[in-house]
Amino acid sequence: METSQYLSEVIKELQFVPQLISDNESEQLIHSIAAANKVFVAGAGRSGFMMRSLAMRLMHMGMRAYVVGETVTPGLAEGDLLMIGSGSGETKSLVSMADKAKKLGASLALLTTSPESSIGKLADIIVKLPGAPKDPSNKDYQTIQPMGSLFEQTLLLYGDALVLRTMKLRKLTSESMFSQHANLE
Repeated sequence: METSQYLSEVIKELQFVPQLISDNESEQLIHSIAAANKVFVAGAGRSGFMMRSLAMRLMHMGMRAYVVGETVTPGLAEGDLLMIGSGSGETKSLVSMADKAKKLGASLALLTTSPESSIGKLADIIVKLPGAPKDPSNKDYQTIQPMGSLFEQTLLLYGDALVLRTMKLRKLTSESMFSQHANLE
């Protein structure tokens, strides 16, 4: 197969994603984001990159959004929301982070393929996203892609969909958000 054919197959896989995501879970998450004093995002590896891109767009909407682990990230407190993107919901550093967030009185949201995971058991809100786990022995979801690629792509696109829904609720436009864009170049 040529590269363009692989791309076509990846896009075909992604076309089935929206019908597998709960709008009720999504609305719960959107309202939690809106109610939070500050929104923190976390994830490991590629999932972490996808969560960073969500934090950037939340910031562009004028929200106080932070990436856990950055040097300028403030402390998490009661009234804040920690959003974790983790396919397995078992990454040790993220489980520890989730546990600490709950002890500090923050709300916890998990975007995952594994709602019954350790983080899922701690979470106030769970949005189940389709995707294959990194472990190829689990065949619940078929994909031609390696490891967690489908979940990670879904996480990125789902984050963009959350932003669009939130923009509509807050009556924001791309033009109005641009004022929050970096302009030091």
